[in-house]
This record gives sequence, structure tokens and C-alpha cells, in this order.
Amino acid sequence: MKNVLVIGMGRFGRYTAIRLNELGHQTMAIDKDEERINKILDYVTAAQIGDSTDKAFMCSLGIENYDLCIVAIGDDFLSSLETTFLLEELGAKKIVARATSANQEKFLLRNGASAVVFPERQLGSWTAIRYSSDNISNYIELMDGYAIYEIAVPQHWDGKRVGELDIRRNYNLNVLGVKNGRMDMDVRYETLLHSGQSMLVLGKSDDVQRIFFKK
Repeated sequence: MKNVLVIGMGRFGRYTAIRLNELGHQTMAIDKDEERINKILDYVTAAQIGDSTDKAFMCSLGIENYDLCIVAIGDDFLSSLETTFLLEELGAKKIVARATSANQEKFLLRNGASAVVFPERQLGSWTAIRYSSDNISNYIELMDGYAIYEIAVPQHWDGKRVGELDIRRNYNLNVLGVKNGRMDMDVRYETLLHSGQSMLVLGKSDDVQRIFFKK
């Protein structure tokens, strides 16, 4: 369990705070808008109304006691930047800040952010990949071009064993699980694949696109 401070209760900040709380973390929500704070009260450990660019207010929170600080301000970049800088100045252990452009990312990283996230960009990428093919049920982007796909078993793999196909050597992919009602993660040489099933595949996105999404 971690102590997490989430600043900015717009849609992104609110959903992030609620999910953190559901995962069992002690979550403090901050926003200068009383209405937004009232809406989040029942879904987080604690919440306060305050201006995150006000040093006295931020000092009162005991920033150094939080394991993670998330700056989720999306409608005022200057406030986001000032908040990020102030968090670092007050001894924040880890700061994750929201950005909407590469320029914002550079400024945030230079002014204290440990990492930067792009909610709109990441959701847009996920939506494009997820719904541009009828074969994909889910998709998780990893690092260095790798991703995990939940993808339909190709027709020409129907009735064949994972080991027989030698998927790792022939396709540079790893089958992590096979789903037929429930996901079976115990994949072995003799595991049979059937069309109508889906499988969890780890590999380079370029390889997955080349193998499964030929025009």
C-alpha cells in the first residue's frame, strides 16, 4: 500500500484517484474547486480544497510523506508546471505529471517530474489499434515497441499445437495464454489452438501487425 497524492480532479485525475483507492492505496485528492472535491469525497481516503501553486497550502500536506504525487491538472499548464516544481522543492519522492504535447513534457521533466503521461494520446493509440481490426479484443503497450495483444486465433492455426507451430521461432512471438471462456495461462507444447478462441500474445507490435493484420 502506498500513500498517493493526486492533484486535479478533472476526469483523468478523478478516475485515477478512484482506481488507486480501489487498489487499496491511501489516496489524497486535491483540487481548488469545491464542487469537484465534493464529488470525489466518497471514493478516496481523503480530499482537500486548495490551490496547489500555494506553497503554504502544499507545505501543510506533508509532501515528503507521499510515495507518489500525480499532477493531473489538464486545463492550466502553467499551474501544472508550478505545481510540479513546488512538489520537487518540497521533497516529493516521485512526481508523475500529465501533458498534452512534447513541449509540455520537456518543461515538466526539467522542472521536477519523474515521468510524464499523455492520457489523450495513449487512449487514442489504444482505440485506433483496438478497433481497427476485428481480431483484437484488448491491447497493452509496453516499452521498446513491445505490446501484449488479446487476439483471435487465426483460422490456419486451428487444431494445431503451440509447439507444432513453433510460434516463438517462426513468428518472434510468445503465447502467454489461451482463452476459451476463461484465460488459461498454462501454455505448453501440446496446448491446442482452435479458431473461435483468443490468445494472449507478447511481441513486437511490428511483428503482430505483419502476421495478423495483412491487408
